[in-house]
Amino acid sequence: MIPDSYVWLVWSSAFLIPWALLYIAFALHRRVMIWASLFTMPFGLTEPLFVPEYWSPPSLFDLARRTGFDIESLIFCFGIGGIGAVLYNVLTRRAAAPVEACEREHRHHRFHRWALAAPFMAFPVLYLLPWNPIYPSIAAMLIGAAATTWCRPDLKRNTIVGGVLFLAYYSVFLLGLEVSAPEYIERVWNLDALTGVRLWVFPLEELLFAIAFGAYWAGVYEHFTWKRSSETTTAATAVPSGAP
Repeated sequence: MIPDSYVWLVWSSAFLIPWALLYIAFALHRRVMIWASLFTMPFGLTEPLFVPEYWSPPSLFDLARRTGFDIESLIFCFGIGGIGAVLYNVLTRRAAAPVEACEREHRHHRFHRWALAAPFMAFPVLYLLPWNPIYPSIAAMLIGAAATTWCRPDLKRNTIVGGVLFLAYYSVFLLGLEVSAPEYIERVWNLDALTGVRLWVFPLEELLFAIAFGAYWAGVYEHFTWKRSSETTTAATAVPSGAP
């Protein structure tokens, strides 16, 4: 059994294993993975918003409990960002390709920047409501996913399927957490501050987080960079196979 003081480090680092495997195996998606992971990683600095209101994990040097910040959150956010951005395209054998110039003139794209900013504008407002901080996080990502599909209907499939795929992916890691550190969730999550609804030992909020993250992040690269998911054979002409 892993000591509690190292569980968060081991669990967050475990997300780097499939990240590295995908990076090595799928050269076509490397640029997206790096972009998404570097974009996501700074969100690990928001950990003080969640400690101890949502959970209070023992961490390296006891940083999380003493300061709210920890190294593990940066690792975790890096690991899930790259996977969340490419999981749909990898499994469906698609890749990012440029959106045609004429498509950018669609009336919905008048609000392109507002749609991109939607989750980041929504979170501070939602955070002020009297509820646990995990809920505004989930709601903000769902708002971002909805804004993406409204502004870019071509990314609707990415969003819906991406949410389901990332839920399945994340659930495997939750299962691994429970098996390697039995009752860790009971000891670390602030379950009394949540709905109390659980599927087996998994808090509903963790599963909702996975769906919301996967739904938003599955199309975030394409949305930000004016790309679309295309058949790999077509996209390969737009993204060099050796791109870093």
